[in-house]
Amino acid sequence: MPAGFHDGSRTLQDRFDTRALADRIDGLLVSDVIGEGDRAFIEERDMFFLATSDAQGHPTCSYKGGEPGFVRVLDEHTLAFPSYDGNGMYLSMGNVLVHPEVGMLFIDFEKGHRMRLEGTASIDLEDPLLAEHPEAQFVVRVRARTVYPNCPRYIHRYELVRRSRFVPRPDRVTPVPEWKRSDWAVDALPAHDPARDPGEREVLGR
Repeated sequence: MPAGFHDGSRTLQDRFDTRALADRIDGLLVSDVIGEGDRAFIEERDMFFLATSDAQGHPTCSYKGGEPGFVRVLDEHTLAFPSYDGNGMYLSMGNVLVHPEVGMLFIDFEKGHRMRLEGTASIDLEDPLLAEHPEAQFVVRVRARTVYPNCPRYIHRYELVRRSRFVPRPDRVTPVPEWKRSDWAVDALPAHDPARDPGEREVLGR
């Protein structure tokens, strides 16, 4: 059976007469290699969606954002991205530790293009790439299993207003999110969290 297809896929393909089309796409467009065009598309993105599941198979999907190029293609089978400070729950990253199979969806909302990548993720708290990502807590590497374009017809077109001011950059101090200064949160923050005493850091809502 072609990669990614199972009895559920085949049931619906046969119901809607798309088995031949699915096999054609699988044979022509699905690969385990990140090509040069894929590399360029991935490294131009400033965000992606990450799908993970826990040890019981319960799924979740999260948004990951950064400066363009924060996801790097290391070779034709591997990409890497930093994990920044979040809400401290580590739902997606915790899932990676117990169930490393992940799905990644990259979308260009301005031009209308998207691609999917599925593979096996790993977390390294001492990854040598960590030094290249200011304020990152660790680096996630993904070994690609399947890479393929996705039909773009239903992508709504959006224009970028501004990138998040919370994305760490080496040329400025990262502001503190306002919610971390709330009464319900501030006494539960990690001891080293800048929000406990922001000092010169700006406190922003979004």
